[in-house]
Amino acid sequence: MASALTALTLFTGGGALAVGLELATAPPALALDNGLNLTPQMGFNNWNSTHCGAQFDEAMIKGIADLFVSKGLKAAGYQYVNLDDCWAQPQRDGAGDLVPDPVRFPHGIKALADYVHAKGLKFGLYSSAGDHTCDVNGFPGGLGHEQQDARLWASWGVDYLKYDNCHNQGVDARTRYRAMGDALKATGRPILYSICEWGSTGPWEWAPPVGNSWRTTGDIDDTWDSMISIAQANQGLADYAKPGAFNDPDMLEVGNGGMTATEYRTHFSLWAEMAAPLMIGTDLRTAAPETLAILTNTDVIAVDQDPLGRQGSVVSSENGLVVMSKPLADGGRAVTLTNEGSYDATITVTARTLGIAGANSYKVKDLWSKKSSTGDGTVSAVVPGHGTAMFRVTPGSPVPPPTGVTQLSDLPFGTATNQWGPVERDRSNGDIQPADGHTLTIRGAAYAKGLGVHAPSEVGVHLGGACRNLVTDVGIDDETYGNGSVRFQIFRDAALAADSGPMTGKDPARHLTADLTGATTVRLVVTDAGDGTSYDHADWAGPRLACGSGPAAGAHQLSDLAWASAGNSWGPVEKDMSNGENQARDGRTITIAGTTYAKGLGVNALSQVVYFLGGSCTSLATDVGVDTEANGRASVSFEIYKDAVKVADSGLMTVTSAPRHLTADLTGAEELRLVVTDGGDGTISDHADWAGPVLSC
Repeated sequence: MASALTALTLFTGGGALAVGLELATAPPALALDNGLNLTPQMGFNNWNSTHCGAQFDEAMIKGIADLFVSKGLKAAGYQYVNLDDCWAQPQRDGAGDLVPDPVRFPHGIKALADYVHAKGLKFGLYSSAGDHTCDVNGFPGGLGHEQQDARLWASWGVDYLKYDNCHNQGVDARTRYRAMGDALKATGRPILYSICEWGSTGPWEWAPPVGNSWRTTGDIDDTWDSMISIAQANQGLADYAKPGAFNDPDMLEVGNGGMTATEYRTHFSLWAEMAAPLMIGTDLRTAAPETLAILTNTDVIAVDQDPLGRQGSVVSSENGLVVMSKPLADGGRAVTLTNEGSYDATITVTARTLGIAGANSYKVKDLWSKKSSTGDGTVSAVVPGHGTAMFRVTPGSPVPPPTGVTQLSDLPFGTATNQWGPVERDRSNGDIQPADGHTLTIRGAAYAKGLGVHAPSEVGVHLGGACRNLVTDVGIDDETYGNGSVRFQIFRDAALAADSGPMTGKDPARHLTADLTGATTVRLVVTDAGDGTSYDHADWAGPRLACGSGPAAGAHQLSDLAWASAGNSWGPVEKDMSNGENQARDGRTITIAGTTYAKGLGVNALSQVVYFLGGSCTSLATDVGVDTEANGRASVSFEIYKDAVKVADSGLMTVTSAPRHLTADLTGAEELRLVVTDGGDGTISDHADWAGPVLSC
């Protein structure tokens, strides 16, 4: 993303508009630009039900493909039929190629792929980014054979690769997984790339431009404890999910017999709420009707497959009662109420907590009972132990954006008109079909978020008087090869708030800031600049709204304030205690090298906590260090960001380091970001403390 752009004076027909201070935020990671997985993948993988047993063979896979069609799974959205480990011979052939097991697959892999394709489905298989796969029999892995294997798989008609992490010979994960990603791309065949690195190197930080999904945890087991702990670990990574790039908390165990029907409904609900891949792991040939009813609940599947591609976030968690809210493309929210305890409990949440306050009424649909009601947006249910109630809440009138900094492409449109194809979210305009564009790119600068349009175009978003400003880069997308000429204008209701002036496809991005104080609606308008509209593919690149007010004047203990978002690689971010284990509120008194603190945040690298300041705060002062519960293994660094600019850095710290005191100037900042990075030896035991942080506003 373009950075450090200066303010710009914008000229209109009547003179100049003064452009205000820019609002910077950390650039989101780009997603892999292969046109695949704009919603999470759905399909089948045999591993959870068969491992390498004799029942894993050609007949089974053909039977699964048949059942996808006959049992309504294909109609519900499932499309991938995938093989896991043990499909190959233990040795490569004389040319170095992988050889299918002739007993399991007597007709070979290409014939099996052809059978699956004939059903209107897609076919996938498995390998490992090491010299052997994970099974004890040691089948050949892909390390050092990336190009050869990718070409072979493409020739067989493979549509999906699950790439595991065993026997990796200590080669850096980024190197190994990028090598295979490059090899898949070089085949010219669209192959969905599922990175199965187990979350050990924080793949959510580096994998979005490499693969279409990445495992965030170790393997799931068919038990409540395994499933819910994996859900808890994955919940903290919501900010990293986006169309084309999703967190993967592993395959579904629904129907394998180790959990109750109530627990399986929780499993399926949480995976859908977290925009996770829905990969069936049970043998559908013997699946009970109750299992199929869970797996084909189209209302729950629609939440997982919502085109906005957002992962739900935890908005309330107390005593094992957890509420998640997932933004949807229609402006509503999907809501899960989960009771992690053993006894019935009433869970209630309001529209304000869900982030959609301000409508005149709300439609609430229970996605399991199918009952609907209309009310004030309050959602409440008596939830059994280990159960989850799931709802879709739809405002009856437009609602303003939530307090904080919001990417415009994540909000519902009030109006959207476009000369050529639809307005595209987080992609260039492309051709006339939906989602056929590419990464937004202006003169070589790529943007993960934004709108791709074609002049003449107009996009309107309801603000309800709640927002302060909009900042964005603008320009003609590089897909026009330097052609085109347009003009970008931002309107605060009927008043012009910013104007780019004429721009051509040869111009670098320009930066606009528009004061939206009191506006009911913001309108983003692109017009032709005079030479016809043939190449007028225009990008609103990284447009960000700042809405609502920051903290009140005075000094605040940071742990007493609500954060805008929080990501953590081990359990939740804890308030006023150390990180502890994977459960909420399981830490201890914050302690750094013998010094204890009553207030603060306990995290585990890799971690990021974001607070909305709204320009009202001036400074942060905090001690930092590794908590003594790390038992000598940790090494981390603490970083403080004022919007996108780093303003304080602790340097490397270990469990023997004394507390270090950091101060940061936050004058005028829209956001404060607290980041903890790994010191280079892995994130195990990287329990880090923001100790006694005080925010002055």
